[in-house]
Amino acid sequence: MSGETQRPVNLVIVGHVDHGKSTLIGRLLHETNSLPDGKLQEILASSERRGVPVEWSFVLDALQAERDQAITIDTTRIWFKTGGRRYAIIDAPGHRQFVKNMLSGAAEADAAVLVVDVAEGVSEQTRRHAYLLQLLGIKQLIVAVNKMDLIGYAQSHFDRVASAVVAHLSTLGLTPAEIIPISARDGINLATRSDELPWYQGPTLLTALSQFSPAPDSADAPLRMRIQDVYRRETQRTFVGRIDSGRLMVGENVAISPARVTARVSSIERWPQEDRPFAQAGEAVGFTLDQPVFVERGDLVSDATDLPPSARSFRALFFWLAEEPPRDEESLVLKFGPTEARVHLDAVHGITDTRNLQKLAAGESPQYSVVDVTLRSDALLALDTREANALTSRCVLLRDDEVLAAGIVTEVHSGPRASNLHPHRHLVSATERAERHGHAGAVVWMTGLSSSGKSTLALALERRLFARGNLVYVLDGDNIRSGLNSDLGFALEDRTENIRRVGEVAALFADAGAIVITAFISPFAADRATARRAAPTAFHEVYVKASLDACEARDPNGLYRRARAGEIAEFTGISSPYEPPNAPELVIDTEHNTPEACVERLLDYVVRVTAAQNLQKV
Repeated sequence: MSGETQRPVNLVIVGHVDHGKSTLIGRLLHETNSLPDGKLQEILASSERRGVPVEWSFVLDALQAERDQAITIDTTRIWFKTGGRRYAIIDAPGHRQFVKNMLSGAAEADAAVLVVDVAEGVSEQTRRHAYLLQLLGIKQLIVAVNKMDLIGYAQSHFDRVASAVVAHLSTLGLTPAEIIPISARDGINLATRSDELPWYQGPTLLTALSQFSPAPDSADAPLRMRIQDVYRRETQRTFVGRIDSGRLMVGENVAISPARVTARVSSIERWPQEDRPFAQAGEAVGFTLDQPVFVERGDLVSDATDLPPSARSFRALFFWLAEEPPRDEESLVLKFGPTEARVHLDAVHGITDTRNLQKLAAGESPQYSVVDVTLRSDALLALDTREANALTSRCVLLRDDEVLAAGIVTEVHSGPRASNLHPHRHLVSATERAERHGHAGAVVWMTGLSSSGKSTLALALERRLFARGNLVYVLDGDNIRSGLNSDLGFALEDRTENIRRVGEVAALFADAGAIVITAFISPFAADRATARRAAPTAFHEVYVKASLDACEARDPNGLYRRARAGEIAEFTGISSPYEPPNAPELVIDTEHNTPEACVERLLDYVVRVTAAQNLQKV
């Protein structure tokens, strides 16, 4: 395929305000003879009126407000061609107040140029934009170190900035194809080499761009189309929407999710009508089906053999745009294009400060941070993950019509057939089980630092309760991870999943009428809240309290010593935070009380909350 017939490369230009993005784009268009007729004369005249050097950014900053403030406030798309290949440049805003527009522009990009001012170096916005590129999965990246003329084209300055950029990008798993010193205003190193940079032996910017490839054609991906509207005329229904990916074909079977009903496409409607029996990604069309099925706005159309998962619970990464942080159990509106649903914040798994990539504690969500959350929907949703289909996994969160966050689905918690699950109702009631065992079922969830005494107390409590004739069992980290959770590692997402599974298993024990005692560090409040939701009326959080110094002094297995030496990564209390419970049902202070006294207090509490007089509450 020749360069002329190749699909264009969508290129996003990002960077901090005043680092020279718009100037770079304007000069790049000039260097490739892509300026509209008369635009060069307009730029020269406009710059002369303002008494400034040639201002190439005027090519894009068409709004008077932008010229007055010298900042770009919207995304602009403009075309250029070089070497037989076409490029669609997306100029994304650099000012922090306009990051939302930058995010929407970058979401459509195949590749990126990150512009860095050689004098200022890696700024807060540079780090934030790099994180967003990583979040959106953009791997093709060039770094343009701009304004080299201001430091006399000194190699030492360039090397220092280039090293800082590489160090930061490596923490995000990003590797730039090239790091190029340029002077955008003067056209240095854009299309041709310059004697000003004899020490630089790499490619020019245009040569480096020629290495980039457009993303795979979305028409070759699985069919996805969200229904925008339903037109009714007598007995015929026409379903209208824009095809996000794949092809819609007359005569082929499609599925309508989340209901997962199937039917055959009878016709494809266009205005004006065309005699073409298919439509593909990017087209807005209508279609009819060969049988009357219920379809409504927001439903997702797919191939009948390649359906998206349908679920109520899913995990997503959100770039938080609002000044107010997310609130526990908050009810929000989720939108995937025309699809809209009421969702609740189930858990916050992690918060990343995009300025420095630091992990923040729960409750700390500064504006422009990235929040990893689990959401629970009131309605069944058809969902794609980022890996399955990036186009249809993108979503936004709203609170009272205000856009709070833009995000992408990373995990669907229930499988594709979740809507077909129908748990059976037991013929043995909870009250009958409690009367048989002489006590109600319960989850005694013991949380605390490593070496705080959780396992010791759990096993001693189990022995005392068993001696009383109670049905009791201890779930401990080692016995769970050696069996049920042997497939999990110790990364943050694995630790979260470990606690979720333990919570579900413990809830089943309690439902069977047993007293189940868990002994897990479970350092994050959001994970413990997830476990509580599995057995809300039977859950008892016990904070096994001991200071870090006391726990390190015990350290029977030498774990703290190894963590201090850097041999164990993400160790709670050392390199990973522990979030103490805000309102536990019971606090057991093992630092200032004997083990015997702690067990007695635990036993008194458990006997009381599972006693016969509480059976009617089961």
